[in-house]
Amino acid sequence: MPAISTSNTKSISKQWLDINYADDGKAYHKLDIYLPESAKTVYKPVIVIYGSAWRHNNAKKFGFETLGQPLLDAGFAVISINHRSSADAAWPAQLHDVKAAVRFIRANAHFYNIDTSFIGITGYSSGGHLASVAAVTNGLHKYTVGSATIDVEGSIGNYANAGSAVNAVVDWFAPTDFTRFKDCNTTNGATSPEAALINGDPASNLDMLALLSPLTYVTHNAPHFLLIHGDADELVPHCQSLFFAEKLKKHNLLDELIIVPNGQHGPVTFNHLTFKKMADFFIKSAGV
Repeated sequence: MPAISTSNTKSISKQWLDINYADDGKAYHKLDIYLPESAKTVYKPVIVIYGSAWRHNNAKKFGFETLGQPLLDAGFAVISINHRSSADAAWPAQLHDVKAAVRFIRANAHFYNIDTSFIGITGYSSGGHLASVAAVTNGLHKYTVGSATIDVEGSIGNYANAGSAVNAVVDWFAPTDFTRFKDCNTTNGATSPEAALINGDPASNLDMLALLSPLTYVTHNAPHFLLIHGDADELVPHCQSLFFAEKLKKHNLLDELIIVPNGQHGPVTFNHLTFKKMADFFIKSAGV
């Protein structure tokens, strides 16, 4: 899905590009930090994760170009991250990367004028999925469903004690329950993106599919969410956000569900109103 460019370098006061958050020299473990034009000395951050059906490992530039500008305009530091693709490693490697990026930011905040008393996270499509899973697994280290267990936190990078919790999430048209994906009822097939991610046929790996689904982990320990989805999305049906909203509501964690009329997988769903909704949600959540 092509990104909708919203970037305007005039709103960037300072930037650091291609910082390796895992200290391994790999492009898929790099992030970019952008600070807005403001009189502040420190800025609360929002982490941005690009969408690619987990197929790309170096698309942080597109994540920033898609979602960065309204966040900069709202006064946030924007941190756009890479992560391993499904071809690089199977799930939950991508979750480990997101957690590692959060830990790196928390441990090194003073170098980049960042205030980590609040860390927001957002992403679109598969990036929204990663943002959501990272948030609903705050404080978890291992998780088991049936016969499958995953290491949630991982051990990427040098800052194991820094903490990977995030404080608020904006999820843009992300898959949230892979057991009810096809026709909002059952699993996708063996050639689907999630099949590549778990390295197996979804229908034959229901326990691991549950461990891939953000909906599985929701408890009162999760942060608050804003969900945005178009009702004409042909890649990720908007029932995915309806399912997730229902679960979040049970724990009083849903601030708002926005269903965009005629919204597709990006086009129409990305618009000035929804960008403003994202910025306003983070402003309220961060107390700025």
